[in-house]
Amino acid sequence: MRSIRLLLLLFISSNVFAQQEPNLARYKTTDEKLKVWLQYTAGLLEKEDYPKLIKAADKGIVIAKNQNAYKSRFYLQKGLAYEFSNNQYQNALVNYETALKYARKARHLKNETTILMRLNYAYYSVQDTVKSKSLAQYIKQVLDTTKSNYTKAVLNGSLAEYYQDNAQYETFIRYQLKAISYKKLLKKDKVNEENIGVSYLQIGSAYTKMKQYHKAVEYLNEAKKYTIHSPYVNAFLSNYYLHCYVSLKEKDSIQKYYKQVYSYITPKDSLFLNLSYANRSLSEYYVNERQTQTAYFYAKKAVLLGKKSNDEDIIMEANAIMGRVLYEKGEYKKAIETLKKASVNALKYDKESFVNINKKLSQSFAALGQWKEAYYYNEIYSKNNDEMMAESAKQNIANAEARFQNKTKAQEIKNLSTENAIKNIQIEDARQQRIFLISGIALVAIIGLLLLRQSQIRKKTNLKLQALNQELDEANKIKARFFSILNHDLRSPISNLIHFLHLQKENPELMDEETKLRMQTKITTGAENLLDSMEDMLFWSKGQMENFKPQPRKLAVENIFEEIQKHFSSSENIQIVFENPENISLETDENYLKTIMRNLTGNAIKALDKTENAQIIWKAWQENNKTFLSITDNGPGGTQEKFKALYDESEVIGIKSGLGLHLIRDLANAINCKIEVCSKPDTGTTFTLIF
Repeated sequence: MRSIRLLLLLFISSNVFAQQEPNLARYKTTDEKLKVWLQYTAGLLEKEDYPKLIKAADKGIVIAKNQNAYKSRFYLQKGLAYEFSNNQYQNALVNYETALKYARKARHLKNETTILMRLNYAYYSVQDTVKSKSLAQYIKQVLDTTKSNYTKAVLNGSLAEYYQDNAQYETFIRYQLKAISYKKLLKKDKVNEENIGVSYLQIGSAYTKMKQYHKAVEYLNEAKKYTIHSPYVNAFLSNYYLHCYVSLKEKDSIQKYYKQVYSYITPKDSLFLNLSYANRSLSEYYVNERQTQTAYFYAKKAVLLGKKSNDEDIIMEANAIMGRVLYEKGEYKKAIETLKKASVNALKYDKESFVNINKKLSQSFAALGQWKEAYYYNEIYSKNNDEMMAESAKQNIANAEARFQNKTKAQEIKNLSTENAIKNIQIEDARQQRIFLISGIALVAIIGLLLLRQSQIRKKTNLKLQALNQELDEANKIKARFFSILNHDLRSPISNLIHFLHLQKENPELMDEETKLRMQTKITTGAENLLDSMEDMLFWSKGQMENFKPQPRKLAVENIFEEIQKHFSSSENIQIVFENPENISLETDENYLKTIMRNLTGNAIKALDKTENAQIIWKAWQENNKTFLSITDNGPGGTQEKFKALYDESEVIGIKSGLGLHLIRDLANAINCKIEVCSKPDTGTTFTLIF
């Protein structure tokens, strides 16, 4: 997977505004107009309104005329709009190069820094290795002359990414650690913290490339400390954890981080990219375990999500794993077709993937007895594999030589330092030695105390932040649950009342005076019952806002049945029967139980929409020291899949896809109530509550 890059947010100002296009006629000077217009375009960038940003940037370029600093900003924004609008890298590249030209003329270092960062990524994306190499040399010149920590932080990171793209991982790590050290000198804010996390994440990804998975996990753990509030970055982070644990074959961790990828879904275009990569990793795990059918399931998801991402790299990797799975299944023709698709872009993005794809193509043709084609792809595999191994060997030799030279120089320096120390000891007298020793000890003690104090403060702050995060998460869950309750419990009665009113208004000729009187009485009664239900739920909501927990007390089932009957009194053509011959009472939370029963009754009414002689029966009885409540309808029934949301917490839900059943399940669990469902097609459905 293509590595996540330095966050664009380093560039975006935090005080932009862009609600409406400003009226430039209100401003007298060109400088005033440019400042206002730049704030407007920055706001469009922050809102991700890229088509409008391109037009606005063009207008800014015209207004700027000979003001090079502003021109460089507008060309940069135009390039960003193209880059982040369906990855139009070639168009972005032209604007970045123009922006760099004007930034150099204006000697605007901050503009130039951001432009160089984006240019580095753009050259990589279009695979222009010549310009990419030239740009890396220029970045080194800028780093040699600048004193700006911001520029050093950004450009050391960009230079690191250049070496990462060229598989020079040790050099990449050296530059990336240098970038981190400068980022830690910058102002501490959310954006900079996330960028530090991204840098650690990139180092972790480099170690995965070198197959040093335990080392990769160490740096991913460092990254996690800085990306707490960024779902966008955490989606990538979870994927790299997943990749490591797939290779380490740690199944529990694999499942954990696979689920985490889905939990970080955001509106950004990385959504399908991350989901595709996660499913590709799962497929790889199961194909290695010889569970080909399960591997095929995840490979299909990886391919589908990869296509939605429009990212060639991700699509290539998804097709590569699908080709391997098809080969393992013995479907060699399909494997060949899929692997050929993957091979188109494989060499462009990842040589190792290209080698493995051609190896599988050769094996697939061999399995079909097509030896000529098998030989052809085996030649491609052998040639590129030998090159890759040679490059790896060269890199290892170069790294070994560099380490040896560094050790030699370090030893020479150490020897010189020792000689100087001996001479100094001979020159210094005993009194000076005591002064230096006492001063050194005192300084170390002071530093130690300061570090200890700083550590204690940091721990306290982290504990407070964790507590606040937990409170916020709980508050969000409570709000979501109450919205769900209000939505499900009030929608059906309101719908019935509106239906009656429309019927009375639009088709009065269908009703005689007796029917009109009956309908008006029914509407009035229904509205009063609905108001009572709303007051009941809202009063409950107010009392539960700070502590959403059951408050059990002894209840008469007959009273609950009466409230359910009143709540659904406006339902037409459905007979609701309540059977409670033993006048049963039970001890539970009244509001939880009423909410469950209202939802079950509402679901039954919906199910009986097209059923003649529709009937719902509520029963209450006791047996073997247990209390049972059941609701039965004579509707069309259904399969167990229809009620999956009652038992499967991973089931995807929405307003019209199981939210009521999830609500019923959660509330029932809270009051220690078990729910069983029995449904037969064309016969009906029975839900049983067991206390």
